[in-house]
Amino acid sequence: MATFLIDLSPADMERRLTDALGVYVDAMRYPRGTEDQRASMWLEHTRRDGWKAVAAVEVADRPDAATATAAELTAAPIVGVAYGYCGAPDQWWQQQVVAGLHRVGTDGVRIAELMTSYFELTELHIHPRTQGRGLGEALTRRLLAGRGESHVLLSTPEINGESNRAWRLYRRLGFTDVIRGYHFAGDPRPFAILGRSLPL
Repeated sequence: MATFLIDLSPADMERRLTDALGVYVDAMRYPRGTEDQRASMWLEHTRRDGWKAVAAVEVADRPDAATATAAELTAAPIVGVAYGYCGAPDQWWQQQVVAGLHRVGTDGVRIAELMTSYFELTELHIHPRTQGRGLGEALTRRLLAGRGESHVLLSTPEINGESNRAWRLYRRLGFTDVIRGYHFAGDPRPFAILGRSLPL
């Protein structure tokens, strides 16, 4: 199989939402049915300012595998997906992060600096059978290329010793700690908020 990176428009995301959410559920090892609970939120996100999405798709090998037609790419199975948008004060995630920054004693100037011009890397998922091939880094670089925000922020579940592929990717790309051990409302798991300046 040959792997290609493609951009997804809001219409593409709506049309391919089942495939994209399938990758999300498999990558996160969530129970089947989780995708039904997330679908409306992912679609709502496509309407946010600065939304951008990219995907990795697989096309069957053939002699000229270096190229693929638009029709082939449109129909090819998604094996990785990433998206995000401009952070804004009316968004739940930003409100949670601001509360967390206040809780750990971050001063107001630093909070304003972090929250004024950032791209929220909302989702980044690679299907388990295609992990370890560099797709996470490729998708992240494509997603963040040409962004006008001053930096990028994301949240990821805490892992003992930061010993999983996601953490290794974020550290390799220069993401540093903003908050550690944060609990979002309604989720018992601790999360880390990570960030770095743009361009990547």
